[in-house]
Amino acid sequence: MHPRIREVLADLDTRRAALERAVHAVPAELRERRPAPDRWSVAEVLGHVVLVNGQITGLLTSVIDSARAAGLGAEQETSPVVSTLDISRILDRSRPVVASAASQPRAGMSVSEAEAALTQQGKALRAVLLSADGLALTEVSATNPVLGPLNVYQWVLFLGAHEARHTAQIDEIGTALSIVPTPIPPA
Repeated sequence: MHPRIREVLADLDTRRAALERAVHAVPAELRERRPAPDRWSVAEVLGHVVLVNGQITGLLTSVIDSARAAGLGAEQETSPVVSTLDISRILDRSRPVVASAASQPRAGMSVSEAEAALTQQGKALRAVLLSADGLALTEVSATNPVLGPLNVYQWVLFLGAHEARHTAQIDEIGTALSIVPTPIPPA
C-alpha cells in the first residue's frame, strides 16, 4: 500500500474511532432526542455524516475513474500528506455551518442504521483507494466548496475532519442532554 494511502486511512480510522466513542458516550435512550428544537440529535448528525461520506466517496470514485481512463501515471510523491490540508476551519465549531439541502439528515434513520451505513461506506472508500493504489492521486483533484481544489488524499483528510467536527457536535449534544432536567410528573 502506498504510504500516502496508508497515512490518510490511518487518520480516517482514528477519527472514526473517536466518532464511535462519542456516539456511545451518549446514553442509547437519548441518541434520537434533540437537545433543542433547532439542533440535531445524535441520530441526525450521523445521518448527515452518512450523506456526506456517500457524496465524497462517489466524487472520489468518479474523479479517480476519469483520471485512470485518461492514463493517470504512477504516484511519485511519498511525503506526508496530513500537513498539506489546514483543517482548522473545519474543526472550528464556533463558526456555524449550514448543511446543504442534499446533506440534510433524513427523518427516521436510527443510530444503528447510520452506524451500519458508515461501516459500509468505509469499506467502499477503502476499495476505491486500494483500486487506485500506486496511481498519482496527488494529481487528481476536485473542488471543495469551502476549501477549493483538493487532491484525493486531501479529500480523505477532509472526510476525517468532517467526522471530527461532528464528533465535537455529538459531545456537545451529550453534554446538553445530560443537563436537561427530567420533567417531574404532576402530583
